[in-house]
Amino acid sequence: MALLLEEIIRSVEAFLKLKNRNQKPYVDPNLDPVLLVPGIAGSILHAVDHENGKEERVWVRIFGADHEFRTKMWSRFDPSTGKTISLDPKTSIVVPQERAGLHAIDVLDPDLIVGRESVFYFHEMIVEMIGWGFEEGKTLFGFGYDFRQSNRLQETLDLFAKKLETVYKASGGKKINLISHSMGGLLVKCFMGLHRDIFEKYVQNWIAIAAPFRGAPGYITSTLLNGISFVNGWEQNFFVSKWSMHQLLIECPSIYELMCCPYFKWELPPVLELWREKQSNDGVGTSKVFLESYRSLESLEVFTKSLSKNTADYCGEIIDLPFNWKIMDWAHETKRVLAYAKLPSQVKFYNIYGTNLETPHSVCYGNENMPVRDLTNLRYFQPTYICVDGDGTVPVESAMADGLEAVARVGVPGEHRGILNDHRVFRMLKQWLNVGEPDPFYNPINDYVILPTTFEMEEHHEKGLEVASVKESWDIITDDNNTGSTVSSISVSQPGDDQNPQAEARATLTVHPQNDGRQHVELNAVSVSVDA
Repeated sequence: MALLLEEIIRSVEAFLKLKNRNQKPYVDPNLDPVLLVPGIAGSILHAVDHENGKEERVWVRIFGADHEFRTKMWSRFDPSTGKTISLDPKTSIVVPQERAGLHAIDVLDPDLIVGRESVFYFHEMIVEMIGWGFEEGKTLFGFGYDFRQSNRLQETLDLFAKKLETVYKASGGKKINLISHSMGGLLVKCFMGLHRDIFEKYVQNWIAIAAPFRGAPGYITSTLLNGISFVNGWEQNFFVSKWSMHQLLIECPSIYELMCCPYFKWELPPVLELWREKQSNDGVGTSKVFLESYRSLESLEVFTKSLSKNTADYCGEIIDLPFNWKIMDWAHETKRVLAYAKLPSQVKFYNIYGTNLETPHSVCYGNENMPVRDLTNLRYFQPTYICVDGDGTVPVESAMADGLEAVARVGVPGEHRGILNDHRVFRMLKQWLNVGEPDPFYNPINDYVILPTTFEMEEHHEKGLEVASVKESWDIITDDNNTGSTVSSISVSQPGDDQNPQAEARATLTVHPQNDGRQHVELNAVSVSVDA
């Protein structure tokens, strides 16, 4: 019976999409501008050939990804400037600027057809916000950046300042709403700490989503020791290898800046645990296995020893890639900048963080039966995580500890990137961005959202029959000039057989024109079947 109702709903949705397919997007000229700032690996990067000026996408790409990544993206840190520079002296890395910066943070591999969702970044949010009335280049902008670099690299911060000025002027002098995701929150906070006057001049609200304010300890520990894959499943066969990514990240200041903050008062301090084997002094050559535990600062010794012999073959040249203490020193200064950054009094700050997922907090290598005998082989061990609550990447404790005076901190059950497509997050954003009418169901004081639904379904049994009813509504944008309400009817029937009872469903579809070019569509349906 429910299948008949679902068939009616899907048919109505298909009809509405067809009806609305050729309509121009609704634009609200009164909206304040929004600038989206992604996290690590969340920007398309191009390699520019210095000789002919040709640009080629090197992040993200599927076909030929690993070779181009190693050739164009591998880099070395320059401590004199704090910048990571590509090993290839004939190329430099840039971020494409099409669509007011949104192209670089929308779909990270626009050429991918199958499995496209794996390279979505801000795509769903951009689509949603355009539906609210935002317009690319007028009230909606993106800031992509070279995520290999430090979050306080002056070159990046200069580009961010220029972007704020551009958005401010393009929107007619309106102050900006920043929406950052993940490491983008650290970049914004570094800018706020180092360029408070510019931040205060251009920004009115900052909404941080899934920001690792105190690091992502478990996730980053295993990333530095073992590497990371940004996609799962069959796509890994075409994507950048875990080892190639590992060699890049060892020279990336941004990764070091995401390590556990050692001076934060964790409820339970993150640790690195190793099962080790030690020879006994009994004269017969026996050994025993024991568990070593290192806190964040102590674990740096393990990083140093485990990566002491790490090398990479770059175009036939063997280069050493040990744990980089000069980057570590740089990252400590970045954490100091983050710790002392203050929110200007006129800027409102909101924090959304992910919850309800097992999230790496501490990491353990080896076990009693297979201890770690040689630290230089640690990268071949599979890590075991000790998990806490979070979004699968950032622990709740880290994401909540922004150190700022927040208007609201709201936990949303969801995955680290997935919450960018969460309907609860969209509802909060509409409230905080003053889109449409105020939401009476949102309570910022108590930090929660009551979500009423436009989908209602009831079922009951009556005289040998099973009766179900459903109500659903949609809002669409159309140039239909019809000023009166219209009512249509739909009916679906199902003959009974040995597997399914006889059933029938009927529905009424009512379209109510609105004053702003919208149409409100209501569906009321009921189905009846013989009670099995």
